[in-house]
Amino acid sequence: MKLLLENKEPIADGVVLLTLRHPDGDPLPAWAPGAHVDLVLADGLVRQYSLCGDPSDTSAMKVAVLRELDGRGGSRHVHDVLAAGQLIEVGGPRNHFELVEAKRYLFIAGGIGITPILPMIARVEAAGHDWRLVYGGRTRSSMAFRDELERHGCAEIHPQDEHGLLDLESLLGRPEEGTAVYCCGPEPLLAAVEEHCAEWPDGTLHIERFAPKPDAAQGPRHEFEIELAQTGTVLRVPADRSVLEVVEQAGVSVLSSCQEGTCGTCETIVLGGEPDHRDSVLTAEEQECGDAMMICVSRSRSPRLVLDL
Repeated sequence: MKLLLENKEPIADGVVLLTLRHPDGDPLPAWAPGAHVDLVLADGLVRQYSLCGDPSDTSAMKVAVLRELDGRGGSRHVHDVLAAGQLIEVGGPRNHFELVEAKRYLFIAGGIGITPILPMIARVEAAGHDWRLVYGGRTRSSMAFRDELERHGCAEIHPQDEHGLLDLESLLGRPEEGTAVYCCGPEPLLAAVEEHCAEWPDGTLHIERFAPKPDAAQGPRHEFEIELAQTGTVLRVPADRSVLEVVEQAGVSVLSSCQEGTCGTCETIVLGGEPDHRDSVLTAEEQECGDAMMICVSRSRSPRLVLDL
C-alpha cells in the first residue's frame, strides 16, 4: 500500500518520527504491539521499522528511525531524502514480537529499541498489569520518547554517560516465575540479556532483532531438493543459492524483504523434511517444531523439503 508521509519531525538526537496516513483518509490495517512495517525507500532498498503509535488509531502509523552512521543506507535515506508529502510504499504490518499474557512484565530497551515497547507499555498499563521498564541509551538527549516515559513511575531512564551500562545482573540474576521479559536494542544488549536469562523458565524471554544474530546464517552448505506442494514441482537448491532465489527463478511469487533472516516476511510453511534454521526471527521452540522456515537464509537437513508453495 502507498501511504502519505504526513509529517517528519526530530524527536531526539539522530532520531526522526514519521507519521504515515492513507492519501484518501481510508483506515489503515489493524496491528498489535510489537508489529513492524516495511518501508520501500528506493529500488532495492527496503527496511523494517517497529510501529510505535497507538494500535487503536487506524488513521495513522508512526515509526521512529535512528540515523545509523555505519548502516547500509536505509536510515540515511529516511533522514536525508524523505520529505513530508511524499508517497511511500509500505508493506505489512507483521508481528514476530507479540505481547503474551503474563502476571508481570519486564521491558528492557536499548536506544531505538524502545519503539516496539512503547505500545506494549500502554497495553499492559491499561490492563492493570505490573510492569517495569529499564531504558538505556548513549546520552539523555539521544533517547527518543524520554519525556513521555519519565512521567511513568515504572520507567527507569539510564543514559550510559551518566550511569554506565545497564546492570543486567541485578535485573535478571534471579529468575521470576510469571514474568515476561521483552528486550529490543543493539546486538550486544540482546546477547547479554539472552545469557542472563538462560536459567529463566522457557518462554520467558522475547527478543526483537533487526540485524541477524552473529554467524546465524553460517554452517555447511550442501545441495538439496524442495517440493512445492501446491503444484508438485521439484526444484534443486544448489549449495551457493538460497531457497528463495530458486523458487523465484522458477516463477513462484514469494513475499520477501530483508533477505537476511530478520524480518519474517518470507516465512513459509514446511509440510515435510527437516529445515536447517539460520534465521534470527523464530524462537528456539519454534525452530525445533520445524513447521515453518525463513526461506531467504534457512536450508535443509534432509535430502528434500516439502514447502507449502
